[in-house]
Amino acid sequence: EVANRLKQYDVLVVIGIGGSYLGTKAGLHFLETPFKQTKPEILFAGHNMSSNYMVELLKYIQDKNVAVNVISKSGTTTEPAIAFRLIMDQLKERYSKEDLQSRIVATTDQARGALYQLSKTEGYDQFVIPDDVGGRYSVLSPVGLLPLAVAGYDINKMLQGAQKAYQDASISDLSKNVSYRYAVLRYMLYQQGKKIEMLASYEPNMQYVNEWWKQLFGESEGKEYKGLFISSALFSTDLHSLGQYIQEGERHLFETIIHIDTPTKDIEIQKQDSDLDGLNYLAGKTLSYVNTKAEEGTLLAHQEGQVPNIVLHLENVSEASFGYMMYFFEIACAMSAYLIDINPFDQPGVESYKKHMFQLLGKPGY
Repeated sequence: EVANRLKQYDVLVVIGIGGSYLGTKAGLHFLETPFKQTKPEILFAGHNMSSNYMVELLKYIQDKNVAVNVISKSGTTTEPAIAFRLIMDQLKERYSKEDLQSRIVATTDQARGALYQLSKTEGYDQFVIPDDVGGRYSVLSPVGLLPLAVAGYDINKMLQGAQKAYQDASISDLSKNVSYRYAVLRYMLYQQGKKIEMLASYEPNMQYVNEWWKQLFGESEGKEYKGLFISSALFSTDLHSLGQYIQEGERHLFETIIHIDTPTKDIEIQKQDSDLDGLNYLAGKTLSYVNTKAEEGTLLAHQEGQVPNIVLHLENVSEASFGYMMYFFEIACAMSAYLIDINPFDQPGVESYKKHMFQLLGKPGY
């Protein structure tokens, strides 16, 4: 009901940072049709503190019909709190209090916190971030599902995909439990001296899945001076930049490749009489075939260069596949952390920079 109401607006601004931003961004980018204009347009704020970004965002939305989904358990996380304040300053000049009640949706704690209190006082619709779900694990909660539903995607299929991943991860036979096998392989490579894992794919729609994955594993494992350093690449683009290092640089990394088995669309390369570009040997082949052979050739080259590769297969680009992939990595991440005796559900180190930043800003109590 709320998602359908928000679809009437020109723009939905999703305000959040970390898991309150990356999961939704990953889903939108993974599922979207390139170059297609959508309504409502989903924009993001509160994921940085760039003055230029905020000024341009406010300028862009000033003559548009705007709704906001603000996401924060506490309501006091600096980046989204500043963004919400600045955006609301504009919206309060444009809309009545009653109108804002239909435009603003808060995804927050169920009973406490500044955002909970504000939304309760102002009469904004609220969705709950479960107490036992941290931000980086929250994409399949209202944090990610609401904006993805507003964008027109079938969130029931996402949850069905996640349910399938849960069932597959419940198999006690390790040879059939791909999620746990992935966790164990990462652990074994780490024990053998590999210190960096690079997640790579040959589809550009994986860009923000990569970014979400880096937060998931980086925040979950990187504690007590342990854990793999997490990096990512998009091939074949990054083969023309990082490829040299991967092939012949320090032997301290391994790659995890996500291979999408079925492309959403394809195109055939046609024969030309002149063949000036020397590509007639590819005539009759599809572009996805060439892309797959680039992947296979790179895999062979990197193995020759002593870079171990883990290949994970994703059936297709769909809501169900997105849900499956998110849950697959979440449970693999938890198991990976437990294998190195780390709690995967806290992030104490994140508070260090905040303490120094608040001191420099003169925040009371710091």
